[in-house]
Amino acid sequence: MSWDVVLLNLPDDISSAQDVPDDYTPRALGPLHEVLAAVSRAEPSADLSDPTWGDLTGPTWSIELNIGSDDPVDSIMLHVRGSGDDVLPSVFRLAGAFDCKVLDCSSGELITPEGPSGWHAFQEFRDRMFGPSEQG
Repeated sequence: MSWDVVLLNLPDDISSAQDVPDDYTPRALGPLHEVLAAVSRAEPSADLSDPTWGDLTGPTWSIELNIGSDDPVDSIMLHVRGSGDDVLPSVFRLAGAFDCKVLDCSSGELITPEGPSGWHAFQEFRDRMFGPSEQG
């Protein structure tokens, strides 16, 4: 079970998925080779040996980066597992590499480094359903 967030370009006045116009098409994050280079700069320990499906591991968490094979890359889905708030800076470093927003797929809300995050709610739900998480 993972907490899923997506990195994508959205207008500045958007705060949730409900605010996105039906006809809106996000600007691409960039060509695949540039996206991979940006991920590597933002998180040098990311394993991109499979360029469509990267992996990033921290002390108590892991992130699978679903980059896909489309070129250009429209968005990156992050599947976050484990525990601990030290995963959030990695999420926002990746978003910062593309100057894009982070959409929490479970709530439909955008998250920011300053604001509340669905990460805590996800961990509480997961632990209630399946017991406390082990390391990523």
